[in-house]
Amino acid sequence: MSETKKKVYVGGQAVIEGVMMRGPGCIATAVRTPDGEIVVQRKEARSLGERYPFLRWPMLRGVVALYESTVIGMQSLMYSAQMAGEEDEQLSDKEIYMTMAVSVVFAIGLFLALPTYAAKFFVGEGGSHIALNIVEGIIRLILFLLYLYGISLTGDIRRVYEYHGAEHKTIFCYEKDLPLTVENVRKQSRLHPRCGTNFLLMVVVVSIFVFAFLGWPSLWERIVSRVLLMPVVAGLAYEWIRLAAETTSPVVQTLVRPGLWLQLLTTRPPHDDQIEVAIRALQEAKPPQEEEYVTS
Repeated sequence: MSETKKKVYVGGQAVIEGVMMRGPGCIATAVRTPDGEIVVQRKEARSLGERYPFLRWPMLRGVVALYESTVIGMQSLMYSAQMAGEEDEQLSDKEIYMTMAVSVVFAIGLFLALPTYAAKFFVGEGGSHIALNIVEGIIRLILFLLYLYGISLTGDIRRVYEYHGAEHKTIFCYEKDLPLTVENVRKQSRLHPRCGTNFLLMVVVVSIFVFAFLGWPSLWERIVSRVLLMPVVAGLAYEWIRLAAETTSPVVQTLVRPGLWLQLLTTRPPHDDQIEVAIRALQEAKPPQEEEYVTS
């Protein structure tokens, strides 16, 4: 009988002038206020998978992860906007969910409706159904990359990308069991295999293969079918990202490398004061007992 030390995973997200970190049972959002102070919102959180074990089954866990990360991310983003001085009034839950709804509608229009409408102009209505679906997927991928590049040109998003880099570096430092100091964090890579950017890229890529065999019905039927199948696409993408994080296979690591390259766009080298914020968030979110032991 031997004991193996297992590190508890912590995830995160960059927000406005801050970082959200999520550990087992706890979410902490640290934000740098205009006067230079670091404020933290810490709250308990229990995953749906913990309450309903069947939701941790393969495929289902990816859908749950997408839903929870979207809701938690939006709430943390709203909190950071208020603390960073960009909101004069506290937003209600209703306003938060309305913002989420508008974002979802925008995403459906830009990344689902527009590509499936535009595909016919490149292939022609009489073209192969598989060719039309593949071209649609390529258009979706191009729009996704252009969107990420376009928003990176704004000053506010560039700051968020710097905090994104701080988040990754801090998580790497924690996973290597190094003391959480600015110096140690600064030395880490800003490209992390479990990044949400990787997941979104895989969603776009996987959708090409899933939608390619659906035929080419009317425009509205295509839009509805793609919306309804997004949980399946998200589930497949999540399982792929999970596999990539848990294996050292050269083939798998090569296939996920484009997701790491994309992080060169969605992260920026952080400043020390931004690293301090990420460290504070992780210190608040990590479990009291950082390591758990499993016997083998």
